[in-house]
Amino acid sequence: MIFKHLAFATVAIMSLSACQTTTQPKLDPVINVPFASPLASDFRSEIAIARYSKLLNRADLTVEQQAMLYYDRGVLFDSLGMSTLARIDFNNAVQMKPDLAEVYNFLGIHHTLMQQYEKAYEFFDSALELNEQHQYAYLNRGIALYYGERPYLATQDFKTFVANSTKEPFPILWQYLAQSNVDKTQALVDLKANAQGVDEGVWGYQIIALFLGEIGETEFLASIAQGVQSEPEYTRRLCEAYFYLAKVYQAKGELNHAAEYFRLALATNVHEYIEYKYARLELELMAGDNAS
Repeated sequence: MIFKHLAFATVAIMSLSACQTTTQPKLDPVINVPFASPLASDFRSEIAIARYSKLLNRADLTVEQQAMLYYDRGVLFDSLGMSTLARIDFNNAVQMKPDLAEVYNFLGIHHTLMQQYEKAYEFFDSALELNEQHQYAYLNRGIALYYGERPYLATQDFKTFVANSTKEPFPILWQYLAQSNVDKTQALVDLKANAQGVDEGVWGYQIIALFLGEIGETEFLASIAQGVQSEPEYTRRLCEAYFYLAKVYQAKGELNHAAEYFRLALATNVHEYIEYKYARLELELMAGDNAS
């Protein structure tokens, strides 16, 4: 084992009903949950931000050059979790150069996180109008539609992404999450079909296997470290694992356990991952439901 400071905590989990079918996720009564150190900020990103900020003070830049610098700095701010500063830079970039499809994609994500779904849809639509081949705009619009409680439209966007991209496991999972709110039986059928195109050796397939009920929670957690070469890589995997485990518990109505895993995802500090970003949104939505 390459990690010297790998820690585990015992977490009590309510067992599932014995009458459940084998195609449903298997959650164990008591498990050891792995932990790792939170991901540290990349000093190279901080240095790049300082360099871009200095460049932006130059008077000889063209408008297009300024726009690209704002965009590049915004991406770095976003990767460090500085969402407000990132959004300011993205807005500056799009005002100077309105044809930057990727900026609209980022702004759509930010407005999704702010629960401003209609505005998010507009930004994703703009990205696709500028570049209809921008596959991640379909993926991210699908996520916005999912949280905006439009599961059918979300499913269509996820299907478009999955059909036109390499078989990545995580978009397949998002399609399943959205489609489950439309037709649970068909969602499971499509998940099984899509899983056949995913390399079982890649990280992420184990999450699909968990949702399909092929492996249990303990086995899944034990598999996270397989093939990992560094602690940052392990922390990133944990961020993803925690988030999707939370979604499993959420679907079963075990909201306290779901919230615990969403909090663990946030504790990884993997700011650039959508699982980190949407773990925070999930907790905000759960807090809103409890308050109402």
